Amino acid sequence: MRTLDLNCDMGEYEDPARLAREAQLMPLITSVNIACGAHAGHPELMLRTARLAVQHGTAIGAHPGFPDTQDFGRRDHQASAKEVESLVFVQLKTLTDVLASVHLRLSHMKLHGALYNLASRDRTVADAVTRALTSFNPHLLLFALSGSELVTSGRTAGLTVIQEAFADRAYQSDGTLVPRTQPNALLQTQQHVREQLCAILTGSVTSVDGEHVPIRADTLCVHMDTPHAGELLQLIRQELASAGVRITKPFRT
Repeated sequence: MRTLDLNCDMGEYEDPARLAREAQLMPLITSVNIACGAHAGHPELMLRTARLAVQHGTAIGAHPGFPDTQDFGRRDHQASAKEVESLVFVQLKTLTDVLASVHLRLSHMKLHGALYNLASRDRTVADAVTRALTSFNPHLLLFALSGSELVTSGRTAGLTVIQEAFADRAYQSDGTLVPRTQPNALLQTQQHVREQLCAILTGSVTSVDGEHVPIRADTLCVHMDTPHAGELLQLIRQELASAGVRITKPFRT
């Protein structure tokens, strides 16, 4: 039976409405990616999210990004490979130390925003990320955009790479995601998400330019700030069950 992980980025907001949404979504996912204090988050919020994850048996991952709270880590930055390696390592340590204070462990890492996109297309940046992860803890899983430079870099470094696809984001013809600044970047209706999920399961999505883009999915992301994210996750779980796909958190190979 095919298996698939469901992941979501959390620990980025602390207003009551967003915290309530985290509580709603956590039982529906199998992996959570927690902001490490650079683009968002702080130790108390990290702990709150991690404890919620433990209640539901959800795997806990780090979600490092560029140190840019004003633009939520979504603005491109000019950063050297050495700077990228350092900022990833520091954020991994930050979350690991927070988790250690309550005897919890990290399972994986997934980059955030502009850093995710940059490492997906730039091999030099991807190599800096994998050096940081390898030197910090080579047993951690690396979540990376399907078919990206980060997948190749992670495998070359001997890491277990979990290839990621997106049920709620549109793709460009090169396999990268349509920037959020564009109006068609987010898939919001159940029909669009259902069609995207079906395409992902068959191994090829259609880009906004109408081209077929090969996709390998070990984990599927739905963003917490996507409208009706809870309903979409319920839909995805139902569709996966109908397709004979078992939903489970990923493991190191």
